[in-house]
Amino acid sequence: MKVNNARIINLEPIIDGIDGYLCVAENQREIPFEIKRVYYIYNLDSPQAVRGKHAHRELEQVLFCLKGSFDLLLDDGFKQEKILMENPQTGIYMGTGVWHIMDNFSKDCVIMVLASDYFTEKDYIRDYDEFTRFKNR
Repeated sequence: MKVNNARIINLEPIIDGIDGYLCVAENQREIPFEIKRVYYIYNLDSPQAVRGKHAHRELEQVLFCLKGSFDLLLDDGFKQEKILMENPQTGIYMGTGVWHIMDNFSKDCVIMVLASDYFTEKDYIRDYDEFTRFKNR
């Protein structure tokens, strides 16, 4: 990946014949941190829907598109990369200080996020100019 502090995480599927596939993501194994929060996003029916538009000071996350697809734009303050998220086996690790924007959601899109900490608003950087100042420190 071009963006610093971000990388692809591929989960190996366990193929169980007619019973489908199973993917496993464990703390400190496939996921490079202890998972303290899991959340998911769905019902993104509006073509104008845009999510993210922020970075985190300390939080680490891994995003998975469990169903459907969406575009993920990553920005480390110097380089940007757009990724089509459409494979439930492939997650994107976002470390601290990675600005991200999610859009272009399919109607059936379901996103799951694994996070390294509990929600705290003061960890969010929601203004892009503040983000660039944070990155240039």
